[in-house]
Amino acid sequence: MTASRARQVDAAQTGISVGPMARELGFHLRRSQIAAFKVFAQTVTAAEGITPGLYGMLQVIANNPGLSQSALAEAMEVDRSSIVKVVNQLEEKGLIAREPSPTDRRSYRLRMKPEGKLALKRIEEAVMHQDRQFAAALSAAERATLIDLLKRLYQRD
Repeated sequence: MTASRARQVDAAQTGISVGPMARELGFHLRRSQIAAFKVFAQTVTAAEGITPGLYGMLQVIANNPGLSQSALAEAMEVDRSSIVKVVNQLEEKGLIAREPSPTDRRSYRLRMKPEGKLALKRIEEAVMHQDRQFAAALSAAERATLIDLLKRLYQRD
């Protein structure tokens, strides 16, 4: 697509030109992320009070019992100082428990509470539903290809 054609297409959709960004991959990745988060907010967040970030944290905690807060921060690629706020939110919702580490008094280990496990199953169903809804414009093969291509962008060795 030529630069002028890309600007015309974007302007036709929104009435506002984004200039050369219309040809930039990062711009379209961000627009897709915003669209995905809107669907998530309208479905999962509205029903469960869980944001995409909190959902990701729950999944990592559920699949790695006893994980330290520092390891959670590293796995989720967030600042360690930010993780305390997130852990507090999940703990206040009654979904996880924070327990002192048996080997390091400065560290805490995280685990799902029984209520959290039940809630996560319900949330997973809602997430899978909204994910199918969001990707409805793609065939199953296109969806799989897109996931593979995106992974190649962020899983560089």
